[in-house]
Amino acid sequence: MSCSLLEFCRLQELKTVRDYLYLSQKTEPVEEKNQTENELSWDSSDWEATWDSGENKEEGATSATTMEETTGQRAPWLQDCVVSLSPCSDLLVVAREQKAVFLSAKWLTDESGREEMTLAVSWTGTLSTDEGECVSSSICIPLASQKRSSTGRPDWTCVVVGFTSGYVRFYTENGVLLLAQLLHDDPVLRLKCRTYEIPRHPGVTEQHEELSILYPAALVTIDGFSLFQSLRACRNQVARATAAGSDVIQPPPLAYKKWGLQDMDTIVDHSSVGIMTLCVFDQMKNASILGGFNASVKGSPPAMSQYVTVGGGPYTGFYYAVEGSSQPLLSHVALAVASKLTSALFSAASGWLGWNKHKNEEEVVQKQKPKVEPATPLGIRFGLPDSRRHGESICLSPCNTLAGVTDDFGRVTLLDLARGIAIRMWKGYRDAQLGWLQVPEERGDREFSPSASLPRRHALFLVIYAPRRGILEVWGMQQGPRVGAFTVGKHCRLLYAGYRLMGVNSVTSKGWQLLTQQVCLLDPITGALRTVNIPFHLALSDKKSERAKDMHLIKRLTTILRSREVEPDILESEAKSVLLDIKHPAIKKQALESLLSNKNAPVSCLTNITCALHDTLKQQDPEEVDAALLQLCSSQLKLLQLYTDIQNLHSGADREACSENDSLEGIEDELSRVGPTLQRYAQLTARPSVSFAQDSPDSPMPAQAFLSQMECTDDEGLRVIRGSETKWNHLGNFMFWGCLCGKSPPHKVCDTLQQAGISPQQLLSLLLSVWLQREKEVLQKPEEAVRNLHTLLIALSDMKGAVEESWDPQSISPWWQQVRCTCIQSHNAAAALLAAFVAHRAAKASITSRADSKFQSEWEAVSLELEQWVVCVHQLEDVLVLQTLLLVPPPQGAAGGAAAQCSIKTLLEGGTGGIADSVSKWVFRHNLAPERLKEILQKREDEETDEELEQRAGEEGNEQEEEKSQEDTDRTAELLVAVSQRFPHSLSPDLLFTHCCWEYVVQWNKDPEEGRYLWLAVEHLKLVSCPYIHLGISAMMWSTFIVKRFSAAAFLMEKVGKAPKDRLCRRDVGMGDKAVTSFLGCCVQLLQILMEADSAVEDVAPPELSVEEAWCGAEGPASLVELAELGLGQRGVCFTLVQHHCLLASLLHAAMSFSLRVKPLSLFEGKGKNAFFRDLTSIQLMPTGDIDPGLVSLRQEFLLRVLTGWVQAIDDPSSSAPGTKTPPLPSSGPKADWWPPLCLELGSLLQVNPDILRRHIVCELYNQGLDLRAEEVMLEVEDKDVLGSQLLVLTGQRLSYSLLHSQSQTQAAMELLARLPPTLCTWLKAMDPSELRCPLVPLSQTSRLVGRLIEILPENHAQYSLALHLLEAVDALTTEDNT
Repeated sequence: MSCSLLEFCRLQELKTVRDYLYLSQKTEPVEEKNQTENELSWDSSDWEATWDSGENKEEGATSATTMEETTGQRAPWLQDCVVSLSPCSDLLVVAREQKAVFLSAKWLTDESGREEMTLAVSWTGTLSTDEGECVSSSICIPLASQKRSSTGRPDWTCVVVGFTSGYVRFYTENGVLLLAQLLHDDPVLRLKCRTYEIPRHPGVTEQHEELSILYPAALVTIDGFSLFQSLRACRNQVARATAAGSDVIQPPPLAYKKWGLQDMDTIVDHSSVGIMTLCVFDQMKNASILGGFNASVKGSPPAMSQYVTVGGGPYTGFYYAVEGSSQPLLSHVALAVASKLTSALFSAASGWLGWNKHKNEEEVVQKQKPKVEPATPLGIRFGLPDSRRHGESICLSPCNTLAGVTDDFGRVTLLDLARGIAIRMWKGYRDAQLGWLQVPEERGDREFSPSASLPRRHALFLVIYAPRRGILEVWGMQQGPRVGAFTVGKHCRLLYAGYRLMGVNSVTSKGWQLLTQQVCLLDPITGALRTVNIPFHLALSDKKSERAKDMHLIKRLTTILRSREVEPDILESEAKSVLLDIKHPAIKKQALESLLSNKNAPVSCLTNITCALHDTLKQQDPEEVDAALLQLCSSQLKLLQLYTDIQNLHSGADREACSENDSLEGIEDELSRVGPTLQRYAQLTARPSVSFAQDSPDSPMPAQAFLSQMECTDDEGLRVIRGSETKWNHLGNFMFWGCLCGKSPPHKVCDTLQQAGISPQQLLSLLLSVWLQREKEVLQKPEEAVRNLHTLLIALSDMKGAVEESWDPQSISPWWQQVRCTCIQSHNAAAALLAAFVAHRAAKASITSRADSKFQSEWEAVSLELEQWVVCVHQLEDVLVLQTLLLVPPPQGAAGGAAAQCSIKTLLEGGTGGIADSVSKWVFRHNLAPERLKEILQKREDEETDEELEQRAGEEGNEQEEEKSQEDTDRTAELLVAVSQRFPHSLSPDLLFTHCCWEYVVQWNKDPEEGRYLWLAVEHLKLVSCPYIHLGISAMMWSTFIVKRFSAAAFLMEKVGKAPKDRLCRRDVGMGDKAVTSFLGCCVQLLQILMEADSAVEDVAPPELSVEEAWCGAEGPASLVELAELGLGQRGVCFTLVQHHCLLASLLHAAMSFSLRVKPLSLFEGKGKNAFFRDLTSIQLMPTGDIDPGLVSLRQEFLLRVLTGWVQAIDDPSSSAPGTKTPPLPSSGPKADWWPPLCLELGSLLQVNPDILRRHIVCELYNQGLDLRAEEVMLEVEDKDVLGSQLLVLTGQRLSYSLLHSQSQTQAAMELLARLPPTLCTWLKAMDPSELRCPLVPLSQTSRLVGRLIEILPENHAQYSLALHLLEAVDALTTEDNT
């Protein structure tokens, strides 16, 4: 009943418009690409972010371009554009410089099924054809349809665009040029249009349609009828030329008038008021002023066209052009007022330009500028002089009697055009934008008015948008108050057309409903188009309008209701007085609804006021009473009484005694059976949580909330409105929680609700919702709560309309099916299970009683309903155990995350693998080790004792943990065992390990830096016993997650020629260098698993995967079990190709582990390179036969460097001590003991002689001083002669260091050196001990090494004698040291 802003349309591609209009030529291609990639929306986040990311910016863009983009983003960019909206709101034109964007209306359907109108980009392009010209003004003129079946919608819309070159061009909605006219040499300032309006009063002059074009010193007017016919002909010609492929057309002539506006310094805007006729008095007054005392006056006053201009010198100018000046007038009047139309009257257009002409013709037209007709001078009649004030814009009212003018002083002036005076002025509106609204009187108000036979009245309002303040105001005319104000933002555009459809006349417009928007506000931030809705009564004074008085009363009521300090008695009396004083039924209904929705009013006050209003309406004449208001009072009284009754029952002291039949036989056994699980579940759900006080279920429900959720039906019943889940639970809590706690009489509450007329189905839904919501309170006293629930459920079941009397026990009951559906969908497993126990017992009792009444036999009734309940209870017990496990909090330091919520519905929708998937996520959250998980699952199969399980839990737990944490670990293991026993098929070890493997690899893919996740995934995969699942899952892991990063690592290492650094690894592979090393090691293990599985599937039969009987209805998306089943019949992988990839992975892992220089792909020939990273199931051409010796040499060199790196990594001085055993090596990392066997295996695959590798290991170990490890490997060397020669040199280096290069040379050593044979002495001096990495080796080890040399060298060896001399020298040194 007051002013409002209504959004009727939305622009969804404003960012596209902005980017196209503002981006320079350099960035246009990039932005056009982005337009297709980003479906632009009007969300504000697009405006708050920067335009282009670093990837989309070109390095060559200039700083000016960047600044233009930034300012276009932040500044009010729409204010710098030429914007015009069709009055039908179906076409919007936004233009800047040479570019323009057309947006057309489209209807879209939102999620709720409601259709909404949007404006989407339909055409973009460049409008200018001459160099240097820009768009200066534009309007959209909808053209009426000439068909008789038209109802007022436009046939098409013409876009008229004015340019700085003086051209005016006409386009279709698709940007097709229809015609172009050069009417004047100066830039076009403004384009305005006037269309036909049906005269509201007799005697009002009909206004002809017209298009007016303003130039700095001239005004061109084009007759609307001639323009309409010309545009239709041009459009038809375009269609025919397009269909026929014709190029040349003959345009029709275009008539116009051209006036030279004189006696005004500057003109910036204008309004063509239309044809006016002076009254006799005004005619005489003008003649006397202009002609003097002796002036004579004709009997019939002339018709004149009035033009009003704004600018400077004077501030506002009034021009009058006499129509049909060929009639003789007074000479002085003719000279001063009625300018002749010699050259301007309907002259043919001489500057016509066509389209699609031949190229030569276009060049001629461009070179020869069209001839411009001279303007007919038109002198100013009078003006409003103000030397310092300069007008900026003028906006003509729809009734053509008033105009609003803005100026550079921040004033808005209201002009009376008939008298030529300013009648009102507003200040403080700098850069204001104006619009007009003409509101007709409502028909409902007119029916009871004494002037009902007169034409409908219209109210006129001026709309002012002040962008500096970001406010939109509505003012009543002419001296009316401000009736509305809205805060709308500072960058909007107020779009006011001031015209409707062109081509309409008094005959064709009969029966039309012209749906046009008078004023629209465009917000460039949100893209919303909003219109102002103003009720007619706001234009009326209090004395003339009862509605205005009623609006004053409702404002008074609103003020009273907002005040929180008013006493209830005063509030009741004031509100009752105001409500009874309101006369209009609609406003009285609005006031009553406002009162009933107020939170401060007590229930007694609402009841008394509503009752008083109801009694008043009853006492009036039934024909004068508004039926809707009376029905509202009756329904609200009924609801208030129901609210009061329920509140009294809950607050009363009387309680019903429980009957003996409520002993719950059978349910107690069920409760005792699931009791331990319920206790564990209650402990886990009782953890503290944060919630708002107003959301607490214990908060009282106000009457206003109760009334908002209830409504009366046509059959005098009540229906609960299903709103949000919180409101629904709050209502159920208000009705039934007192009964469930035993504080309220359940039967009386149910009887009250039944008498109110609420359906039993809605009451049942409310009861179950509050039962499930208050699960924590229910589990505190489950026996008492279950008993009260049973009483309520029986009471609701006995209501009329609950269980159908014709229900056959052999079919499904909709009543009990509703209970089952609620329990199936609930995530509160314990409360749902207890509700299922109660409903099962109640349904069984009902079926038994029906069977006894029919058969009177001792046979137990068996029905489909009971079978459904048995399955439901079994499923809920399974869900309870599973949910209890999932609620166990993870230990500190684990991955964490929210506990998963499960229900029967979610498990069934999750497919056959949904259960294992939930447990695998729990395993990940708890960081449960694979071996530990295997032990727990083995417990289920082996039926181990509790003591053994406790012992294992104690061994697995951290030694620093306390006994309490060990007990928690033990209880968690027992829960997992219980879950696996309830799901023996879905949680079989193979399937659970498979799901855990997949969960870990998914988590690793999210965070590749956590290499431990991939390693755990491989460890879980190793525990799967079925080779078929091995094969399928490992192949899927490889293709889905691994091969892309694996190939990136290989290509990166090939590119840099060495183990890449951390920065390069993160850039190309997406993880650090340490994570890449771990990743490559996991790749080796995964490919080895794949090879083993491919070899093992031939000896094992495919397994059969099954599901528990109660969960056979699982239907959902493809899960891992289904993928595992797919793997059973999957095509086998190519073993040689997998081995080929495993070889590459091993090389990459070795290079990263020891930071070696290598180009891994260069170690393979062409066929081998081409086979990499292909699908493992495909057959590729693999290298066969002998390899190039140069390639073998590279491979051998790399493997030797790997062995050298391993020896350097395992260097441990303690291992070299005599008499000590070799310490064990770790199982992973560079020190792992499997590196030498791996290199030997790789050597055999790479055609490298393994004996060379073994000899190299022995020499490197001795070189490092690891003699014991070297002796172990020496036993495997085949070519002892070559090894002996190598070790002989190494022994000489050691002895040379001891005798010649040691810092602590003794006299005995020097004497020994003198006694040595000259040959040996010369040979020792030739040795270079610097090649030894560990020269300080005990003489006992060197002596042992020389002894080994004597053993492996044959006596006929060339260096055998040298070895004997070495033995003598070492023995002599040893003897000297011992002495």
